[in-house]
Amino acid sequence: MVVDSGLPADQLVLIRSGVSALLAGAVLVFTNPKAFKLTLREVPLLLAFGVFGLALMQWAYSNAVSILPVGIALLFEYTAIIIVPIAARIVFKEKTTRTFWYGVALVLGGLLIVSQIWAGGLDPVGVGYALLAAVLLAFYFLMGQHAGLTRDPLSTMFYTMLVATIFWGILSGGKASAIDLLQVVNLTGNLAWADVPLWVPLAWLTVMGTFVPMAMGFIALKLTTASKVSVTQTAEPVFAFIFGWLWLGQSMNLLQTIGGALVIAGIVFAQRTKVGNL
Repeated sequence: MVVDSGLPADQLVLIRSGVSALLAGAVLVFTNPKAFKLTLREVPLLLAFGVFGLALMQWAYSNAVSILPVGIALLFEYTAIIIVPIAARIVFKEKTTRTFWYGVALVLGGLLIVSQIWAGGLDPVGVGYALLAAVLLAFYFLMGQHAGLTRDPLSTMFYTMLVATIFWGILSGGKASAIDLLQVVNLTGNLAWADVPLWVPLAWLTVMGTFVPMAMGFIALKLTTASKVSVTQTAEPVFAFIFGWLWLGQSMNLLQTIGGALVIAGIVFAQRTKVGNL
């Protein structure tokens, strides 16, 4: 809805990152101001995390879902759950069990069924953006875990979101697209009776769609491994279909319901495994 109103994907990412950095910083000021402390050794990691793990990942995802159906775009993006444990094994020497891979197989199979990728042709450009998002999402999970080993989750979020904001601010030349935040947009679907100013869905997208889930994700990466967090987040397409039904009147057939059950089963399988060091 926000993109259709005329706001480009890169500008949307800039706004989402900027608001999230502001909110994370505000929370830290009142709860843990010492967490702002930063060493020179941490700067390269936070710069890479902010540019590749957040700025470019969100940009690739936004472009993917603007071309492909959201379920199919997410199916490709969440192939990141295959990349993460392989990379973690190579880079961080993490060991994964056979049960974990059973869980991954169930998740991917479930996503395949939910998305019904066989129902039609796919735009190669959209697929390219989705696969790029998958690689960058894997980078996000791994860097989030690595940064979380030494930093407070919210301070990590603050600095990486700040980097993402500066990155897109530089690329845009400091110029923002002209957009009327007071223009009225229709919520469509089962909410077609409601017309709201554009700033309302934009505020929801930046706060409840970016800051809150990202903060929870950073905290999760502090408490467990990137492999487990990445698998758990593949529940996102299932919830996307649920909200699509409640809001847009879209429905899931029996086969898609079975696929959603497989995703949840795969998540439970993966979460029951122990991941350690070789």
